[in-house]
Amino acid sequence: MDSHNSTRPGRQDALRAAMQRIGVRDAQVRAWTHLDPDAAGKISEGGSGEGERPLEGVTVGVKDVIDVAGMPTRHNSPLGSSLPAVLDAPCVSVLRSAGAIIVGKTDTTEFAAAGRDAATANPHDLARTPGGSSSGSAAAVADGHVDLALATQTGGSTIRPASFCGIYGFKPTWGLISREGVKLYANSLDTVGFHARDLGLLQCVADVFGFARASLPNGPLRIAICRTPWFEQAEPDTRAALADAARRLAASGVETAAIDLPGGCDALEPAFHAILHREGGAAFLDLARRAPELLHQDFHQRVASPERYDDDVLRRSYDIVAQLRVAVEALFAQFDAVLVPSAPGIAPLGRGPGNPLFNQHWTLLHLPVLNLPLYRASHGMPLGLSLVGPRFSDGRLLQAGEQLIALLHEHQPLPA
Repeated sequence: MDSHNSTRPGRQDALRAAMQRIGVRDAQVRAWTHLDPDAAGKISEGGSGEGERPLEGVTVGVKDVIDVAGMPTRHNSPLGSSLPAVLDAPCVSVLRSAGAIIVGKTDTTEFAAAGRDAATANPHDLARTPGGSSSGSAAAVADGHVDLALATQTGGSTIRPASFCGIYGFKPTWGLISREGVKLYANSLDTVGFHARDLGLLQCVADVFGFARASLPNGPLRIAICRTPWFEQAEPDTRAALADAARRLAASGVETAAIDLPGGCDALEPAFHAILHREGGAAFLDLARRAPELLHQDFHQRVASPERYDDDVLRRSYDIVAQLRVAVEALFAQFDAVLVPSAPGIAPLGRGPGNPLFNQHWTLLHLPVLNLPLYRASHGMPLGLSLVGPRFSDGRLLQAGEQLIALLHEHQPLPA
């Protein structure tokens, strides 16, 4: 996708439009924890000339576990700081230097992990969750407050909210984006990601971060359909969506094939929980000892996780995942992308983060994932499906997503 700056409004106009929309809607949606009305004037010294900046005037929300200079990072926790951060996290700095306007901080599940839910509502139905933990990021983009939002994913916190809110969600290959300046939860899982309403904008963002562009091979698109070993827990809407997408793709000339994950992938779920809890326990040990009365009980349970997941369990979990990573990639590399569920179903009632069952295994395997906002399902709520690919196939995945959207289109009514 070419630079957006030829079609973007001026910086002040873009910020004014964002603030007006937030002023009208955020009392109901509650996506934001901090706003910067002077954001349009803050231009990174590292940026190139204004006419060359590919994200000039793009408005951005930042999940409130990521540092933004001059803004507090509260983590939705009494242990969060009310003092402004001194430096931008690198993921913020890269966007700012490309011309983006950092509008403010978006609400999150406590420490992007557990404990307190975000106050944010789903803009499509205020009684329902936007998903978590990147709750405010997804809602702010879906409701038109900003063009782009930074999210994070440890289990499914970028992809699932994107599905619930009817937007694009992109979780890159683990390690491609710096996590400096981002609260650590689980070191081998945490990944910085993005929410947007425009897939072309995500391609532009990928270019800004230096992701390798990739062209799909000549000939028909090759898409695998993978229900995953956990498909019995999918709700009827998700079952119908995956079947409908497979049927329509085949009718459009796409080469489709139903695949199963390699043997042994049932072990991914217990391995995920062992790694999540042990690494999470290490991440929150200092807070549990320094201010135990202010830390939610969920985090104390993670600190105590060696009682449940001992060193042998953790060692086996790491080894199993390393073996399955190679096996799954070998299977996925035969296709341009693999289509999978994004969530068990539509956004549930309440404010809980939702079930990460259909996301956590890709996170554990370090694979890139792209949610496509394909359907309107029960109660008129959005429902997405995800494309997954091998590690470092991010550019190819975005290209495949563009082709699938051209064939399937966004926000289609789910057939009865």
